[in-house]
Amino acid sequence: MRLLLCLLLLLSAAPARAAGLTVFAAASLTNMLEELGGRWRAAGRGELRFAFAASSILARQIEQGADADLFFAADEAWMDYLDRRGLVARDTRRNPLGNRLVLVARPERAAPVALAPGLDLAALLGPGGRIAAGDPAHVPAGRYAQQALETLGLWNVAAPRLARALNVRAALALVERGEAPYGIVYATDVAATPGLQVVGTFPADSHPPISYPAAVVKARDGAAARLLLDHLTGSEARPIYEKHGFVLR
Repeated sequence: MRLLLCLLLLLSAAPARAAGLTVFAAASLTNMLEELGGRWRAAGRGELRFAFAASSILARQIEQGADADLFFAADEAWMDYLDRRGLVARDTRRNPLGNRLVLVARPERAAPVALAPGLDLAALLGPGGRIAAGDPAHVPAGRYAQQALETLGLWNVAAPRLARALNVRAALALVERGEAPYGIVYATDVAATPGLQVVGTFPADSHPPISYPAAVVKARDGAAARLLLDHLTGSEARPIYEKHGFVLR
């Protein structure tokens, strides 16, 4: 009888173990989180899945009931969006890292660009040239790009020539394929994309600080999710952040 009871308990627990944990994370965190995820699995802590996309898309999916255990956003606004709706465990929210906003180009356009008021952006882009960035209406990197261009007095020129991408990685792909001569992305994404070069860094005071808040999704709160949050944002993660070029906060 005791053996049968143990078997029944093991069988009932199996689906929970198989389900594992799921992290919804900004596309710009892909390489760094995949490395940390590999360490989690290698330590025998269980199955772990990532869904990478624009923070706006992921936040709305969580709002609609998607099975996410953690949310790791690319700006405070989309974490606030879920927080106001009571969808994240507020006491778990933390802000471990930041980034830099840069102008990127293919090697044939590798001449440095001074990102300052007075830049002749139209001449830089050339006839019909576009500048790739995340869509400012939905993508944090695009919103930072718009704010920086507005501060520098360049937005009126840039807006009609903006190639609006679904996320920062899609913006990079447009530059890689030569569909846009320049792109505005995070510095860490360029480091993970061989063949593209940073040609200018936007002044830190041209846009709000770039930050990546993380929190446990309230509907999935529990010891396992909180342990994973510690793994992805605590002291074990900090050397990985630095290796991938993120700014520690």
